[in-house]
Amino acid sequence: MNTVALYRKYRPQAFDEVRGQDHVVKVLQGALEQHHVGHAYLFTGGRGTGKTSVARIFARALGTHDTDLYEIDAASNRGVDDARALRDAVATLPFHSPYKVYIIDEAHMLTKEAFNALLKTLEEPPAHVIFILATTELHKILDTIISRCEVHTFKQPTRDMLKEHVVSLAKKEGFTLEHAAGDLIALLAEGSFRDATGILQKVIYASSDKKVGVDEVSLITSAPRATYVNALVTSLHTGDPTGALDALHTAAHEGVDMNVMSKLVLEKLRAILLLRYAPDMKKQFSEEFSETDMALLHEYATAQPARITSTTLARFLDVHTAISRAYLPHLPLELAIIDSTTK
Repeated sequence: MNTVALYRKYRPQAFDEVRGQDHVVKVLQGALEQHHVGHAYLFTGGRGTGKTSVARIFARALGTHDTDLYEIDAASNRGVDDARALRDAVATLPFHSPYKVYIIDEAHMLTKEAFNALLKTLEEPPAHVIFILATTELHKILDTIISRCEVHTFKQPTRDMLKEHVVSLAKKEGFTLEHAAGDLIALLAEGSFRDATGILQKVIYASSDKKVGVDEVSLITSAPRATYVNALVTSLHTGDPTGALDALHTAAHEGVDMNVMSKLVLEKLRAILLLRYAPDMKKQFSEEFSETDMALLHEYATAQPARITSTTLARFLDVHTAISRAYLPHLPLELAIIDSTTK
């Protein structure tokens, strides 16, 4: 049995395999071509955007052998003694390569004392050493460290990029992923290639027929079924809260993540408004929603008088923010449903 995680199996191995970070790749390739490589780099951006993958690719492009590539998890090696040991180790020459490359992941986890111990080394390292620091929290890195590094900001991938990514990986694994299923995985991944790949792995391992639909994704990920979301949207259209509250309580009982429920409701409310005022977007939405959903959205977008308005959407935007602070996560949704259907 092949037990290699998909995110490791399909991790980019060359610059042309990196998705969504062309602005970083172009600069690094230019530095290699012109032989103007810096001594210290700082890669910053959200989780799963490819920072450490690009760092490894860059190290290999520099001709760095595995024996001269050092990956350090700053979350586990964060103290001043660790920094001093690293400072001493850089003095030795590489074994088989022109450079020793140190990739320090989660660099923001280093203590202030550890950062200070590295300052001089980062500013004037030996000619055979290159540092690549990676962080998801740039604001926690000392300004004195940032000023000594060439900083590259990694962008979060768009929903379309993530959807294309998981559909492609599913195909490579011999599975067919429905458009709506791919879109739901992309939404749940929240801007992370790694998270999207991890969700896909769980879903396809649970599939029995090589065809993955949106209901399978909902079941595996604890995302709400489309029927629950549609029941809520329908109640907002009809002005009757009963169906929405019943669906919401059933979802809560099943352990559905209310943040995800809120996101999916917002997606459909937004689509209704845009279909009303920008009907040319119908083709785009038909690639994101199932035929059943599209029929529902089109009906509510063209209905007169319109019950779902920009005010409705704004109310549920507030709900999404409130859910994380609520004692009962479904309570903000309950209040919004009642307020929106009884006025």
